[in-house]
Amino acid sequence: MSLELRKHFEELIPLTDEEFATLASYFNLRKLKKHQYLIQENEPITNIYFVTKGLLKASYIDTHGKEHIIQFAMENWWISDFQAFYTGVPSVTSIHCLEDVELYAISRNDFEKICLDNHKVEHFFRIKNSLGYVALQKRILSLLTTDARERFEQLSAQYPKLIQRVPKTIIASYLGVSRETLSRIMRKL
Repeated sequence: MSLELRKHFEELIPLTDEEFATLASYFNLRKLKKHQYLIQENEPITNIYFVTKGLLKASYIDTHGKEHIIQFAMENWWISDFQAFYTGVPSVTSIHCLEDVELYAISRNDFEKICLDNHKVEHFFRIKNSLGYVALQKRILSLLTTDARERFEQLSAQYPKLIQRVPKTIIASYLGVSRETLSRIMRKL
């Protein structure tokens, strides 16, 4: 089982070898190639995923056919259509591989079981979900209160490696601007 997965959990909770072996037994390794979909819109979602290699984007296509990038996920990040995972509704987002990807999947049933059986793991996921909510709130507030340049500067400062790995067109979509606007911002900086 993945050393990366163990390190990730142990950033927040200590695990014995036995506890990790039990936890690891609930995860399944998946490998996908660049351009493949992990999740497509309107699918039932039964898994959340921990990324150990590669880069993905979660997006939503509006009624006018415009793609809106909701989030990225690279090494040591979690991704899914969380609304669909937690509520059982079909997915509203698609998750697409921007690079070859390796990730570990845990099903909703196994997620519930391991959280019920191991308080430390439940604590880990509570912290991760709380941090995810905080990041989402920051992103929404940034979209509402800052201009495109400030959003780009925030993204660049927080995730410099992401900026190098993602095509500019996709970065522009994530920031809510055109590719041309992003190019002008980058030239000025």
